[in-house]
Amino acid sequence: MGVLRVLSVTMGRISTFRSYQIMLLFAAALAVVAFYYFGSEKQNFSSTTKRIKETQASHNTNRDDADLSIDIRSGHPESRTGAGDEPEGKPSRFHALMMFTKVDKSLNLLHKFQVAMRSVAKHGRFLEEEVLVLHYVSDAGSRELGEKMLPELLLDATFRYEVVFHDVGTLTEKLFPIVEAMQKHFSAGSGAYYSDAIFFLSVAMHRIMPKELKRIVQLDLDLKFRGNIRDLFQEFNHFPAEAVIGIAREMQPVYRHTFWQYRKENPKSRVGDPPPDGLPGFNSGVMLLNLDAMRHSTLYNQLLEPERVARLAEKYHFRGHLGDQDFFTMIGMEYRELFYPLSCGWNRQLCTWWREHGYGDVFQLYYRCDEPVHIYHGNCNTPIPDD
Repeated sequence: MGVLRVLSVTMGRISTFRSYQIMLLFAAALAVVAFYYFGSEKQNFSSTTKRIKETQASHNTNRDDADLSIDIRSGHPESRTGAGDEPEGKPSRFHALMMFTKVDKSLNLLHKFQVAMRSVAKHGRFLEEEVLVLHYVSDAGSRELGEKMLPELLLDATFRYEVVFHDVGTLTEKLFPIVEAMQKHFSAGSGAYYSDAIFFLSVAMHRIMPKELKRIVQLDLDLKFRGNIRDLFQEFNHFPAEAVIGIAREMQPVYRHTFWQYRKENPKSRVGDPPPDGLPGFNSGVMLLNLDAMRHSTLYNQLLEPERVARLAEKYHFRGHLGDQDFFTMIGMEYRELFYPLSCGWNRQLCTWWREHGYGDVFQLYYRCDEPVHIYHGNCNTPIPDD
C-alpha cells in the first residue's frame, strides 16, 4: 500500500510538469547514459585527464629542447666568435686569407696549397648556420688554377664555405702609398721576394678592406691543420683590451741575430732573448687581425707613419728582410700591449736553419714547444709530419 501511495503521488507530480520540462529530464537522462556507455568503450574522465597531462608534458619537453638548441646554436657566445659580425639573420662568416701568387708556376707552392686545403677540409667543423669564407690574393694564372682545384680539395668538407679572389695588382696599388716608407727597413732589397708591397698586406689591411670586414685570419700557404680551424677564431675571445693582432712567437733565434747591435749596446735588455722571459720576436705564418680594433687604435695607426717607423728602426738598429713579420716584431719590442701572443701550438714552426748557422747552443731554447699542435708550419720548405 505504501508503494502504491508513493507511485500515485509521483505520477501526480509528473502530470503537473509542463511538456518542455519532461523533455529536459529525458535529455539529461540520455546524456548520463551516453557518458557511461561510450566512456567504457573509448576513454573515461580519468584517461582523458591523463592524455591532457601527457600532451602538456610532451609540449614542455619539446619547448625545453627548442630553448636548448637556441642557447647552443644562436645564443652561446662562441657561436659567432671570430665571425665578421654579420647583420642579424644572416649566416655567421669566418674569414681566412692566404697569399696565392705564382702558384701556377711552382710545383712546390702547388703542393703546399693542396696540403693546406685538404687539412682544413679534413678537420674543419662549423655550426650549420656558419660559413668559412676563404680569401685568396692571387694573380690571373693562380686564380684560374685555384678555381679548378678548390672544389676537389674541399670535396670532403662538412661545412659551408665561400671563395673570394682578390687581384694582387689592385691590392698592391692600394697598399703601396701606406707601406712604401717601411719597405726599406724590412725588405731584402729591390726585386727581392719580400720587397713587394703585397707582403705588408697584414700591416695595413684595415685600411684597404671594406669596413664590414671586422676580423680575419691570415695564413701562410705552407701550413697543415691538425685541428679545427674554427677553434683558431675562438682566440679572438682572449684579446686584451688594447690588442689588435694575435700572433705566435718566432721559434728560431732569428731576432737574436737581427738585434745583435742593440743587444750589444744594451746587454741587460730582453730583446731577442728566448722565452719564457725573453722577447724572441714574432712569426707571421698565422695571424689573427682584428681589423676593427686596428682601425680604432690611435697608437697602431701612428706607428704606420714613416717618421715613427724610421725612429724605431734607428733606435733598434733594425734592418730586416721578412716584411710584415719584421715590422710587427720591431713595434712589439716597444708596444707589447698591441699583441695577443698565440700559443706555439697554433703555429708550430718546423724550420731548423739557424741551428746549423751559428746558434746551435741556444737553438732549443727557442724551438721548444710543449703545447698540443693545432697547426704545423713547414717554413723554409721543411717537410711536415704525416698525420
